[in-house]
Amino acid sequence: MNIKNFSADKKRLISNFFSLSSVEMANYIFPLITLPYLVRVLGPDKFGLVAFAQAFVQYFVLLTDYGFNLSATRNISIHSNDIEKVSRIFSSIMLIKFCFMLLSFVILSALVFSIPKFRADWGLYYCCFGFVIGNILFPIWLFQGMERMKFIAALNLIAKTIFLVAIFVFVKKQADYFYVPLLAAIGGIVAGVLSLVIAVKRFRVRLKPVSVADMAHELREGWHIFISTAAISLYTTSNTFILGLLTNNTIVGYYSAAEKIIRSSQRLLNPISQTIYPYISKLVADSRERAIKFVEKSFLLVGTGSSIISLIIFIFSNTIVNMLLGSQYIESIQVLKIFAFLPFIIALSNISAVQGLYAFGHQSVVSRFVIPIGFLHLILFMIFTKIYGILGAAAIVLFTEILITLFSIRYSLKLIYLKRTII
Repeated sequence: MNIKNFSADKKRLISNFFSLSSVEMANYIFPLITLPYLVRVLGPDKFGLVAFAQAFVQYFVLLTDYGFNLSATRNISIHSNDIEKVSRIFSSIMLIKFCFMLLSFVILSALVFSIPKFRADWGLYYCCFGFVIGNILFPIWLFQGMERMKFIAALNLIAKTIFLVAIFVFVKKQADYFYVPLLAAIGGIVAGVLSLVIAVKRFRVRLKPVSVADMAHELREGWHIFISTAAISLYTTSNTFILGLLTNNTIVGYYSAAEKIIRSSQRLLNPISQTIYPYISKLVADSRERAIKFVEKSFLLVGTGSSIISLIIFIFSNTIVNMLLGSQYIESIQVLKIFAFLPFIIALSNISAVQGLYAFGHQSVVSRFVIPIGFLHLILFMIFTKIYGILGAAAIVLFTEILITLFSIRYSLKLIYLKRTII
């Protein structure tokens, strides 16, 4: 690679990093504004109900995502200079996603009207389904693959701003709880429509006739990632959902409030992951050795940053809960203390698995350990929740993330770093 190209790559990486940093700052700051308001207006019970419904609908988001956020990002980054190829990938994936959305709607309707717990708040679940629609319309994988993250930043800001303003306008009392997912979904749908306009106008992407073979290829490409992601949901999204089935909305409210604080803090490091993944994917094809060195530097940088975040949350957990959530959520303090270690642990797992194993083409390996660990987590989570309540649930989440990280590091060392010494 000549100096000119290297300089252009470096400039694009920096631009993408700052674009995504603005996204994550919005994802961090906006909840700091809305979360304290919502938890107080809705109370633990209704806040927990909304969290439970959102967790349920996340299964359909998972199905429609399928794994394309990584597989399509990787393929588009490799063929980013061939707009015809990019258009065929885009068309295949959008058609698959639309079919999955129709399937999801049918399944959602069948479950909502056949299960009493869901039927009592059927309108809430249909409001939450708007997340699925917005997620399909917004091809984030296209923007990441083309390494044009500034559009993601702008569109994300639009969606967050719509939600922020609307929350304070429409959510005035506890009975307005169903507006929360509805308003968030509307913001996402608007951003999704605008993203498609940009894809056509800016990238010159066009919908192309696709064959069954084209769709089958994309499904095969994303299969292992989808399976891994589905297994990951067993110890992430499923936690809130299962907790809601085993306990009540109030307990879910305590749990999800602490979890949202942690997820917001984790987003501070997301720009690094989202920026470097397509870059590493392309770099692997050009120079495996350079890609390995880049991952090593990323591991050190992300590990240091995430450890500082975890330490701050652990030390100031009491203050954070009192300031953001209020006295109603005193039960969330101990949960937050346990969760405080997650930003550091998950960051190391991301670098090892996504930037390492996925980017280097070892997607199938991740599913080998994620699937059994996911099912183990499911069993332990239910047992410990029944015995120790909300703290038992939080402890098992931490245990599982540590286990996943250890396996991710082990396999990345074996398949990437030790293989380098042999070569």
